[in-house]
Amino acid sequence: MAAFFSSTPKVELVDLKGKVAIVTGGNSGIGYSTVQILARHGAKVYMAARNESKATGAIAQLEAEGLGPGNGKVEYLNLDLSDPRNAKKAAEEVLKKEERLDILINNAAIVGVLFQLTGDGLSEIMVTNYLSHYVFTDTLLPLLKKTTAQPGADVRIVNVSSTAHTMIDGKSDAPPRFDTKEAFNRKYDDTWLGMLKRYGFSKLAQILHAKCLQSQFDAASIPITCLSVHPGGIQTPGVMNGAIYYPFYIKGLFWILNTFFFKPVIHGGLGVAFAAASVDVAKDRAKYRGAYLVPIGKTDHGSKSSQEASLVEELHQTTESVLKEIGLSAA
Repeated sequence: MAAFFSSTPKVELVDLKGKVAIVTGGNSGIGYSTVQILARHGAKVYMAARNESKATGAIAQLEAEGLGPGNGKVEYLNLDLSDPRNAKKAAEEVLKKEERLDILINNAAIVGVLFQLTGDGLSEIMVTNYLSHYVFTDTLLPLLKKTTAQPGADVRIVNVSSTAHTMIDGKSDAPPRFDTKEAFNRKYDDTWLGMLKRYGFSKLAQILHAKCLQSQFDAASIPITCLSVHPGGIQTPGVMNGAIYYPFYIKGLFWILNTFFFKPVIHGGLGVAFAAASVDVAKDRAKYRGAYLVPIGKTDHGSKSSQEASLVEELHQTTESVLKEIGLSAA
């Protein structure tokens, strides 16, 4: 059933012919829509996902639906974000195959999961949603930087976040911190609200990561634009899949929201595509450097915590410390 708000907005994108993009979690939902939009505008897009059969099935569906006149194409990239070591290997495969990388979209995420530690003693949701993306991005930085020297280059990194990051600035919880491994592994609780807060915590990290990267690039005069984006309330499989551990009445609420109020998935894809390839960003990069966007293409301050420079540096330092502890250099 279509949502009440279903008119599709228009987003003008730059010419992507000859350009290369990666979308993590690109085999379904917002990621799938984003892959489709970029490919239809001429890009070669890597659909980065863990499950090869699902990804190749999604690629077949994209081809059946048509990739348009742009001559874009989609290829599968094996990416398992449950372990940052695997994320590094996936990035290294790209480095072997490609001479350029114009767009990196860190979209994949898990949401409604019970608290669990990985074999490295790290929060599963933080590893999947943030840490592995950090390593994936960092390993790809040499190629992204190299691409900035190409004629007409417009290199962008997009971290897909969520308005859920604002949930953890409430009076009922201590302010979010990232100063220790224990803080990095913040549990909240295993109620449905606690699960959403853990998700929001990981999505705050994605915003701070984008800001950190932008600060580093600006200091080194590297012309890469980093953005984070909340795609909006979107009808995706993840909405209901993420509610598996929620009480029945919360599941019912999510079903009502997903069915009647959340927007079709194309809206989410367009919001991400705006950040990744819109003409508006190309025309005014200063406005969008390090920005947090809400639907569609509007800059927003985000939560108070997302604006704290001290948290940006704190997260960066702890991330590097955690990676060193598990024997994995991000560089």
